[in-house]
Amino acid sequence: MTNQKSVKSVTRERISPYNEQELNYFRQIILNKRTEATLELVTLKRVLQEEMDNATTKVTTASEIADVGANVRERDKIYILLNRTQKFIRYLDRALERIENRTYGICKVTGQKIVKGRLEAVPHTQLSIEAKRKQH
Repeated sequence: MTNQKSVKSVTRERISPYNEQELNYFRQIILNKRTEATLELVTLKRVLQEEMDNATTKVTTASEIADVGANVRERDKIYILLNRTQKFIRYLDRALERIENRTYGICKVTGQKIVKGRLEAVPHTQLSIEAKRKQH
């Protein structure tokens, strides 16, 4: 009897607490964010390419050394933003996968429903507010 109860519990936890209409609503939010992130990624790649094209390799004065240092820092910032944006897109893609397999909106720590407001704000989250607070 205990085994049947745990199987039912696991099955119930794997099914999204949101209906098809709600899942479509979240899908649209995620797709919009993904489009924005993809456009940002294209822009960052273009800016990075421009930075690389304009990079000077011949340094002769102290002011040129300072300029090269500033350029390197700027490129580093762009790399960081580029990597962060790529990571964000991967998170959004995984959220879309969870919608497709109907596991979206379930906290991976508590197994409980993640409230709609949290998913609207952070549509790729897998943690409820309670679970997120316990992390910190």
